[in-house]
Amino acid sequence: MTDIIRLLPDSVANQIAAGEVIQRPASAVKELLENAVDSGATEITLIIKDAGKALIQVVDNGSGMTFSDTRMSIERHATSKIQKAEDLFQIKSKGFRGEALASIAAIAQVEIKTKRHENEVGTLLKIEGSKVGAHESTAGQNGTSIAVKNLFYNTPARRNFLKTNASETRHILEEFHRVALAHPEISMSLIQEGNEVYVLKPSNFRQRIATLMGKNYNERLVPVHEETTIVNVSGFIGKPEYARKSRGEQYFFANRRFIRDPYLNHAVLNAFEGLLPSGSYPSYFINIEIDPSKIDVNIHPTKTEIKFEDEKSVYSIIRAAVKRALGKFSVAPSLDFEQESSFSIPVSRYNSPPVVPKIAVNPAYNPFETGSVKTASPATLNRPKVEPATNEQLFVNPEEIGSIPSFKVIGQVGLKYILCYSEELTILIDQSAAHERILYEEFNTKMELRAPASQQDLFPVVLDFSQQDYMILNDILPELKKSGFELEPFGKNSFVISGMPAFIKKGKEKSMIEDIIERYRINTPDLKGNVTENVLKSMATSLSVKAGQKLDHREMEHIADKLRYCKQPNFSLSGKATFVKLAAELISTIFKQQSVK
Repeated sequence: MTDIIRLLPDSVANQIAAGEVIQRPASAVKELLENAVDSGATEITLIIKDAGKALIQVVDNGSGMTFSDTRMSIERHATSKIQKAEDLFQIKSKGFRGEALASIAAIAQVEIKTKRHENEVGTLLKIEGSKVGAHESTAGQNGTSIAVKNLFYNTPARRNFLKTNASETRHILEEFHRVALAHPEISMSLIQEGNEVYVLKPSNFRQRIATLMGKNYNERLVPVHEETTIVNVSGFIGKPEYARKSRGEQYFFANRRFIRDPYLNHAVLNAFEGLLPSGSYPSYFINIEIDPSKIDVNIHPTKTEIKFEDEKSVYSIIRAAVKRALGKFSVAPSLDFEQESSFSIPVSRYNSPPVVPKIAVNPAYNPFETGSVKTASPATLNRPKVEPATNEQLFVNPEEIGSIPSFKVIGQVGLKYILCYSEELTILIDQSAAHERILYEEFNTKMELRAPASQQDLFPVVLDFSQQDYMILNDILPELKKSGFELEPFGKNSFVISGMPAFIKKGKEKSMIEDIIERYRINTPDLKGNVTENVLKSMATSLSVKAGQKLDHREMEHIADKLRYCKQPNFSLSGKATFVKLAAELISTIFKQQSVK
């Protein structure tokens, strides 16, 4: 009988390992940048071409490698970071598995030039698909340069799964951000297609955040600081009013390693409870310093997930630190990157008349009565328990609102709903959801008939964006112009707006475009056909009336009447019901249940 189990060839094993470690060009960027940091570099340059598919090159001035170390570096599980199993629980470096270069070399053409500072000559190593092509001494600069060319050239199926160049470039930028934020003391540069995208000089954490995310970020940040015997927490959180619709600007660093941790993310969100509107997420940049023996970083191939020994305590400390920071955020952040030097000065009430305290008295209170302090009024005696109405009772039938011949607007309920009635039905319209649906269908109709009119600005407005937002905006620029926006690139990471759709109020330019970018980021940006729809949805969401907004009778009638003629009047853009119908029989039943027997 023939044996069927055999060892895989090294080239095949390396390609399988590469499938775990190198999923896209950004994965290779992450590994190479982290290796450069581990080498002790103070200057790192990342060069990419064709979204990393043609070239990914990382140049550093770190320690470099010897002739034999260069050859050993491309072998699987070859590393200088650990020597024994116990070292796994004292890891302070970024990489330690020894799989990165071996995995990259299995699916690309790699050229390594390296030289140690104390050596007179360096080393050149060329490798293609795990096969060494050249290994020789050469002249070179101190440090290491690793050039990865034609990624996935020998695994075309993997290459076919890559997204558009714009999407892959955004992933590369995100990896660059993570390393740059974790190490603000390192000078880092990014060159894309021959153009300098970032030239980051050594700085403190706050200045590095502002440089990467945009000039206006300094005023949005609130410092967080907490020192305990378990963990030290430091960094910054964004003020609630600057919360975004996506989770993009949320960064945790454990011992200067970027991590994803839903449990700790919940701690931050819990601290913001009651301060954020539904569907919004705060920005945060939080450093966690903890004893390496108290965490396990060896639970995920990409090393972005770690396990805390006492995660409940870490959760509580982070939540408390963020809550304390939010309690102090009434101060206005200064322009000084080094410290928060502004103070919250209480308003003087010297000339204000004193307020007489009010005393509430319960006339039904009987001190001689035993049991509960509160006494029931006659109206509430023997009242039967009221069961909540079911969906079947609320939604009388699946008919659309347009099928109702006519109804009359009564008024506004709780600054959220419009109360209407028709012969046998009482109707509650969600003013925000309904107006959102109305605006979207109106914009869509105008787009189908002709390009919306653009309103020219007498004084064009210049807006600054982060590099990622700038790239998204540049990518959807043609669709924005079709929608009535007139804007052009204006220097690095800036756009000048000379016109907006006629129905957008002056001063809403920035918030409108940011909302469009957020929606584009959330809703499958690789599908070009969705861009126009996302633009229209963003405009409808931004311009619709909101819950809590007072409407006059004419405005309520306008919304109620327009909703009847929508093609899809039942639901908002997010799937929220725009109205509910209450049958007269249901109202009668409720009254009977509330009556005294």
